[in-house]
Amino acid sequence: MTSGGPDPAARTGTPGVFAFWPNRITAMRFAGAALLFALLAIHGERPTDEAHGVLVLCFWLFIVTALTDVLDGWLARRNQEVTAFGRIADPFVDKVLILGALIFLAVLPWSRPFVPAWVVVVVLAREVLVTAIRGYVESIGRELPADWFGKLKMLAQSFAVGTILGLGAFGASVSPAVRDAAEVGAHVLVWGTLILSAGSGLSYVVKTRSALLGDSA
Repeated sequence: MTSGGPDPAARTGTPGVFAFWPNRITAMRFAGAALLFALLAIHGERPTDEAHGVLVLCFWLFIVTALTDVLDGWLARRNQEVTAFGRIADPFVDKVLILGALIFLAVLPWSRPFVPAWVVVVVLAREVLVTAIRGYVESIGRELPADWFGKLKMLAQSFAVGTILGLGAFGASVSPAVRDAAEVGAHVLVWGTLILSAGSGLSYVVKTRSALLGDSA
């Protein structure tokens, strides 16, 4: 969700944040991520042919959880229901979903060749760095909004995770040519995730320097 405007919960005196559909969707997205991780933890190490049904469920669960991020943000803006809870919880759920999925994919036998552990470390380091930078900049009364670099990074991460889960779920049922193309695409998307994560982190460092010097970011 995007920030801006008064918190509608404070404005209307609503007793709880879950009176608003965008916040309910965010909570459901967190539950979806938790269920995805539980399924991968229980069944992920089984061969893909044995865990086919579970992996199909994991694929669609990830797709729905990722796509509903667009829905809750749109509802919040349309209905002027941007809340303090949403501004914190929505990006938190995004990070939990993507980072959690990448961590599982880096250790499960069928997905490990696509996601080197060190790539996940770089992505995680970027998230920690940007969170720390944003917290500091905002604590001194300046703003550090998200930019297009970060949005591209999120798209690349989502497509990378979705493609790899799709290979696990449907790889055995498609033609070798389609599977080979999907595998190449998965590798490209993972490397794209790495490059965009590093580039986005560097972009925030540059913007922070400008903010601290009093320049426009």
